[in-house]
Amino acid sequence: MTGFALGTAVALSQALPAAAQESLSAEAELDDRPLSFAELARQVSPSVVNITTSTTVASRTGPQGVVPEGSPFEDFFENLPDRNGPRRSSALGSGFVISPDGYIVTNNHVIEDADEILIEFFDREEELVAEVIGTDPNTDIALLKVEPPEGEELPFVEFGNSSGDTAEVGDWVMAMGNPLGQGFSVSAGIISARNRELSGTYDDYIQTDAAINRGNSGGPLFDMEGRVIGVNTAILSPTGGSIGIGFAMSSDVVTNVVDQLREFGETRRGWLGVRIQDVTPDMVDAIDGLDVARGALVTDVPEGPALDAGMRAGDVILVFDGVEIEDTRELVRIVGNSPVGKDVPLEVLRSGEMTELVVTLGRRETMEAQAFPAAGDMPEEEPAPEETSVLGLTLSPITEELTEQYGLSAEEGLVITGIDPESEAASKGLLAGDVITEAGQQDVATVEDLESRVTEARDAGRTSLLLLVRRGGDPRFVALSLLEESDDGEGSGDQ
Repeated sequence: MTGFALGTAVALSQALPAAAQESLSAEAELDDRPLSFAELARQVSPSVVNITTSTTVASRTGPQGVVPEGSPFEDFFENLPDRNGPRRSSALGSGFVISPDGYIVTNNHVIEDADEILIEFFDREEELVAEVIGTDPNTDIALLKVEPPEGEELPFVEFGNSSGDTAEVGDWVMAMGNPLGQGFSVSAGIISARNRELSGTYDDYIQTDAAINRGNSGGPLFDMEGRVIGVNTAILSPTGGSIGIGFAMSSDVVTNVVDQLREFGETRRGWLGVRIQDVTPDMVDAIDGLDVARGALVTDVPEGPALDAGMRAGDVILVFDGVEIEDTRELVRIVGNSPVGKDVPLEVLRSGEMTELVVTLGRRETMEAQAFPAAGDMPEEEPAPEETSVLGLTLSPITEELTEQYGLSAEEGLVITGIDPESEAASKGLLAGDVITEAGQQDVATVEDLESRVTEARDAGRTSLLLLVRRGGDPRFVALSLLEESDDGEGSGDQ
């Protein structure tokens, strides 16, 4: 019976068309996948560590003056332990060794403000004390160092490639760590999504359904070759426990950060020196030469690398160092991963023409605060509306009174003193006190200038007008429709 079954299977296989043969071959390859993660776990476990931190914190001050002087309870309260003295707080996390001489990667939030960091290994009894080599709060990555016993090398793992070419949605992954302080633990799942953004400027998270819980933070996410393609960092959960939505910072981001921390003890990211915002679909018609919403729209160019290279507000950055730019997030990440001092070619769209520039990148950590100091808060009170209205906006040239009232930093432009609540301008978030400094990528100083830009845009067949608006010194572009207004005239990031 067995021989008949095998013979029949062979005959059927020989009679199948080529497409079916390929399908059988693919199924055979799938059958080659491991039925267990045991071998992979044995291979990488010695390089994964548990991390325990200890921090001295001040206790909350107890109530003072509760017991009056001379009270019979005075001696009792004086003999109680000092409630105002310092106490020790501990936290748990995970990490992994990346070199035989003891460099360890974990999350910054695992070791932040710690006085002591102890490393527990999978296959050894003694704990080792770690020192902090460097941290990067922007990506929540920290690099630690332990000293191995004399003459001994530590088992370690290597980083893999987390790009979509090698780590695809649906691929198997394995997470290791110390969930809820239970000790070394393994969980498996797949890559659920890629390029997730949570809250950081340089976010590039791999989403996985492998179980990740508190205590897994800083642990590795392995591919099936035993290479680290992510650092487990966060979960999305209404309960605080794993519901199958975990996030690991991709190795493509982590390796660059770790290399800098190892060499310099800090990050040194490239700095272009511009404020930028995404190009939205409603802006496309208002920008000459742009066919779809793409690139990064420059809103401000202070003193710095971009200004030295000749960049201007209103330029749309479409290509950076040979890479086509889809949006501001992509540009920020590419610039941040570029070496400080590198001469980078750019292509920008300016007044309908492509312009080539070369920018020598500065360093973000030292130049950003100088280029873009924090702006003051805007007053909430709005003045009575003026008489001149364009595009649903009541406008006035800048005066000393308006400058004092709104705390204006711009010296030229039109101050918005009132807004039609039913207008598109109101829906786009414009406020009284905002200053319009450009319209149609040309300076405006008077209402007549703005009306001329409106007329020119309409004569050119445009359906919207691009305005450069400054609020508290921070600029952004806003596209307003020219179709809503009647003929009489009534009617975001640094890099």
